[in-house]
Amino acid sequence: MNTDGTALSKRILSIDILRGLVMIIMALDHTRDFFHIGAMTGDPLNPDTTTGILFFTRWITHFCAPTFVFLSGLSAYLSAQHKTPAQASSFLLKRGLWLIFIEIAIISLGLTFNPSYNFIILQVIWVIGWSMIFLALASRISYKTVLIIGLILVFGHNVFNLFPAPEDPTGGLILKVFFTASGTVVPLSANHLVGVFYAILPWTGVMFVGYGIGAWFKKGYEAERRQRNLLITGSLTLLLFIALRLINIYGDPVPRKEYHDLFKNLLAFFNVSKYPPSLQYISMTLGTAMLILAFTERINNWFTKITSVYGSVPFFYYVIHFYLLHTILVIVFFATGHNTKEIVQVPFLFRPAAFGFSLPIVYLIWICVVASLYLPCRWFKKYKEKHRQWWLSYV
Repeated sequence: MNTDGTALSKRILSIDILRGLVMIIMALDHTRDFFHIGAMTGDPLNPDTTTGILFFTRWITHFCAPTFVFLSGLSAYLSAQHKTPAQASSFLLKRGLWLIFIEIAIISLGLTFNPSYNFIILQVIWVIGWSMIFLALASRISYKTVLIIGLILVFGHNVFNLFPAPEDPTGGLILKVFFTASGTVVPLSANHLVGVFYAILPWTGVMFVGYGIGAWFKKGYEAERRQRNLLITGSLTLLLFIALRLINIYGDPVPRKEYHDLFKNLLAFFNVSKYPPSLQYISMTLGTAMLILAFTERINNWFTKITSVYGSVPFFYYVIHFYLLHTILVIVFFATGHNTKEIVQVPFLFRPAAFGFSLPIVYLIWICVVASLYLPCRWFKKYKEKHRQWWLSYV
C-alpha cells in the first residue's frame, strides 16, 4: 500500500489499478474465511480433497499480499523523490512502527472481535511495517544496496528450508519469525497467544525489489521503456517459476507432488507455498503483477476507474473491510440460530468451525461488501486530494 498515504501530484494510474484489483480479490479470501462452510475444517489448495472452483477461489488471492508489499516498496521509492534522504528514512521508520501497532491493536481486533486480545494475529501489515523499518536503514546506504539485498532475500531465503532448525527454542523461534514462519504460535501467557503467519525477511525482500523497480516509474522515465522493462522482467520471472516448478528441487519448501491424474497434477503445479513466500510463489505472483503494470499503463475505462478508486486508498479500505465483514458475520451468526454460548471461538469470535455457506453465497457476500465500500473509498480519496493534514500520511 502507499507508503506516504498522500496523493501524488500526478498519480500513475497503473499502480492504483493493480493495487485496487488485488484489494478487491483480497476481500474474497477474507469473506471465504468468515463465511465458507469448509474454511475452518479443510484445505482449499489440497488437490486430493478440493474442487476446481474452491482451489481457484483460494489460489487467485495468492496474488494479493506480494503485490501489496511490492507496491509498498515501489511507492516508497516514489515518495522519497519528494524528500531528502533523511526525511524519507525518518518517515519510513515512523510509518513502519505505526503499521506494526495498527496490526496488533486495530487489525487483530477486526479479525477476531476479541477485546481481550487473547489471540493476536500478525500478517501482512506486520511485515510491511518491519520491512519499512529495514528499508529506512538500507535506503540511507544506497539505492543499489536496497535492490541487491532484496534480490538476495528473494532468491536465497529458501536455503533455510534445506537445513534442520536450531535445537534451542530461542534460535528456532528467531528463525521462524524472520525466515520460515508458517502459522507459528507463541504463547505470551496461559490465555494469550500470538500467531506469526508471515515471516519477516522474505517479505522484506519483496518490498526491496519493489523499491528497486520504482526507478522505472520516476518522473521523466520514458513510458515505452518502462513498459518494455516490465514486460521483459515479468515474462522472465514467470519463466523462472515454470522452470523451478518443473525441476522441483529448489524454490519451495514443499516439493511438488505427482498424481496419476491430469487435473490434480495441474492443481499441484500451481500449489506453491505462501507461508513463508517461496521463490516459486514470489516468481508466479510478481511476474504476473509486472505484466499487469505493463498492460494497464495506457488503459482508461470504467473498470480501471473503479479499481483505481480502491487502489488509491488502500489502508482505509483494508481496515474497514475487516470490520464490515466481521459485523456481517455477527448478524448472520445470530440470524442462523446460534446463541451466546457459541460466541467464543479461536481464532475468530462468532465463527464456529461448522458454521458457513456454500461458495455461491460467499461470492454474493463478497460482491456486496466490495460494492458497499466503493462510495466511502471514493469520498476518502477526494478528501485526501483536497486536504494536507499530517495524519493523512498514516492512513
